[in-house]
Amino acid sequence: MKRILSILSLVIIASLVIMACNRKPATAEAAKIQYSDTVGLAEFQAWKAENERLSMMEKYNQQNNVVTTAPARTRTRTVYRTAGTRGTTTTSTAKRGWSKAAKGAVIGGAGGAVLGAVINKRNRVAGGVIGGVIGAGVGYGIGRSMDKRDGRY
Repeated sequence: MKRILSILSLVIIASLVIMACNRKPATAEAAKIQYSDTVGLAEFQAWKAENERLSMMEKYNQQNNVVTTAPARTRTRTVYRTAGTRGTTTTSTAKRGWSKAAKGAVIGGAGGAVLGAVINKRNRVAGGVIGGVIGAGVGYGIGRSMDKRDGRY
């Protein structure tokens, strides 16, 4: 009897596995599922097709000695104006690189982490984390005030 039950249970399990592997959708509506483009693949493919079309046109123009006038490329830049001496205004180009606030946050965070780890001898990791956060905040505040004074913000 035990042997018949074990064989019967194997047959039932095998039939359930076979039924679960059915590839046909249960209804016609399930076959018509449309997926939304969440990654932006459609936009990328359109951009790529446009660039390929433009490059093909450029190759054709070069081979056939067609002269076209390219549109003038404009470049925008931020100009900071500061009041100079005797009522004149001077212009300078956009500032590049790290701001003093960012530098202050990094330096303050590193210094605070070291000091926090040295001060808290029981748990150096927690001391380093707390010191780093406090140091980064203080360094950012000091750097931000220096940036404001220099006219960056």
